[in-house]
Amino acid sequence: MRVALFLTCVNDALYPDTGRAVVTLLERLGVDVDFPAGQTCCGQPQYNTGYRRETEPLARRMAEVFAGYEYVVTPSGSCAAMVRDNYPRLGARARAEASGTELGRAAEELAPRTVELTEFLVDVLGVTDVGAYFPHTVTYHPSCHGLRLLGLGDRPLRLLRAVRGLTLIELPGAEECCGFGGTFAVKNPAVSTAMGLDKIRNALSTGAEVLCGADNSCLMHLGGLLRRQDRPVRPLHIAEILAATEHERTETVMPA
Repeated sequence: MRVALFLTCVNDALYPDTGRAVVTLLERLGVDVDFPAGQTCCGQPQYNTGYRRETEPLARRMAEVFAGYEYVVTPSGSCAAMVRDNYPRLGARARAEASGTELGRAAEELAPRTVELTEFLVDVLGVTDVGAYFPHTVTYHPSCHGLRLLGLGDRPLRLLRAVRGLTLIELPGAEECCGFGGTFAVKNPAVSTAMGLDKIRNALSTGAEVLCGADNSCLMHLGGLLRRQDRPVRPLHIAEILAATEHERTETVMPA
């Protein structure tokens, strides 16, 4: 099977190790991974801020760049939800206008082929044990988009429970938002910080070494708060845990 990796802006600019981990993981499972170099932003920041027309060229580009792939896999519930949930809405609005038929078709065609990483592993490949080894205590934060819009449910937890050496500890208040919310954190910094601190307190109460998530945007927000408090908990994307094996030095993922 050949798939396209939609890395997302945040991962491309700030978390390239997550992208490398996705490729390592999928190739280990027998999947051929392409990285279409023409990919850019999916348009989520513009769309969520109310700039629909500025989003439309980005949606068209996404559809063009990822045309022909059976699946477009992304390590971001947030961006997957943008394509799956908002592109059809964007397309429907465009269809209502005389010049929007092409965008409508493109948006509606791309949406069902775009899947978040844990969805792809569990639902498409049908695996939960991916051969990972990660001898650390971990607690998992489900991001809002993955939890509510994509309905990821327990897929990430099933994958983590199958990792050898990993001890999974339930996160109190897991379903509560971390406070990032993209532009929400910029427009409402005090509220965003307060929500993040609540999440941090809950994570620290577990005694886990690692705060895991499936969205690096949330982990960036929480990681910043952890660093400011000098707390001994490391935020880490689930792909980097699932890509780790007993034959590789886990210190490259989790420093001693």
